[in-house]
Amino acid sequence: MSTRTTRRITAGTMLLAALATWGQAQAQVCKEDVRVLSQPRDGLTLLEKYKDEFKSLSGASFSIDNLNENDRRTKTRADASTVGKYNVYYVDEANVPLFAQSKWIAPLAKYYPADYDYADFDPGRQKVATFGGEAWFAPLTGGGDLLVYRKDLLEKAGIKPPATLEEFVAAAKKLNDPANGIYGVALRGQRGSGANVWRWMPFFRGNGGQWFDGDKPVFNSPAAVKATQTYLELFKYSAPGTKTGGWDESTGAFLAGKVAMLIESTPLAGNALDPKMSTVIGKVAYLPPPSPLTGGGYGHGLAIGTKANKTEEAKKCAGLFIAWATSKKNEQRRLAEGQFGELNRTSVLGSPEFAKRYGADLGKALADTGKLTAVNFWQDAAWPDLGDRWGIILEELITGSRSDIKGGLDELDAYARQLIARRKK
Repeated sequence: MSTRTTRRITAGTMLLAALATWGQAQAQVCKEDVRVLSQPRDGLTLLEKYKDEFKSLSGASFSIDNLNENDRRTKTRADASTVGKYNVYYVDEANVPLFAQSKWIAPLAKYYPADYDYADFDPGRQKVATFGGEAWFAPLTGGGDLLVYRKDLLEKAGIKPPATLEEFVAAAKKLNDPANGIYGVALRGQRGSGANVWRWMPFFRGNGGQWFDGDKPVFNSPAAVKATQTYLELFKYSAPGTKTGGWDESTGAFLAGKVAMLIESTPLAGNALDPKMSTVIGKVAYLPPPSPLTGGGYGHGLAIGTKANKTEEAKKCAGLFIAWATSKKNEQRRLAEGQFGELNRTSVLGSPEFAKRYGADLGKALADTGKLTAVNFWQDAAWPDLGDRWGIILEELITGSRSDIKGGLDELDAYARQLIARRKK
């Protein structure tokens, strides 16, 4: 045997030994099974099929406890602030500020392995996951807003898809035909920070509105008045049941073929293509929201709990689980299963497989709207309280039990000042 051959064998043996050592190190990342507190998501249920894959990768398995959304929020807050049973929490945009400020969750970047490519997530979802300049969760579901419209109705009426808010209002008026069961738009009137306020906020922010200037409320502004006036005007052309309705009533009217246009969160796009839900398949097209509206960014995802993960090693284990659960590979599996609402990565949304299943025009619209998606709500632990209070006032304006827009905003401004004063005590 030549010296060169011996050297090759020796080098190969050393490489194999190094790879084996690396594999063993990888397998030791997790010392104990990862405990996850979540709410039901098809994408997480899908992971149960691949427990062996995660165990091979990390050295441990995982278990997921599911609760409905409200119970999940309550239990997550209780567990994160006290005993810390769970390593990973399912969180959403509404509770990230509280969890981050309370140090109940850890900044994600340090523990999210670089080769899982966090930058591949949709830009809008990254914005929502970010608070105080740091990312706190990896997205499982979320999105911004799309203008979803009936191309057949617009073509019949000779209307180009609206590119501006003024064009959108004019088109809604022209397309409104109650005598024939067609309505120009569908909005959300039901009170709540995640209901009527959520749909109102793009009008507010698009007009230049801001919630606060430091600790000073500034939302009883001309921008807020104008946004509310426009929102109320559009209700003249909104489908029946939407004045006190939410997501289900608004999207349900569209899917039933009763609505020409609406601006809604991106999961509607998948529903419109589902034959079990939609009567308008083949008649729908998508665009980003008309200018100057901002997209309403929201997101739910997985975060690292600090109580249960007291050591750096434990945090790395939780970070590895989150990275694996939200990886490109698992997104591709969700795409193959038709789980549209749980696709978050630009590489998947822009893939040939996505275009084949959902159409290239939807992929382009999602990419375009991702650039416009903004965090419209006040990123603060008190946001749900403030948003829900405005939701009550806004519903009263929509239903006509209140008529003074500026007076309602002034009332909200006073309530916000009370919230800030309470915090300073």
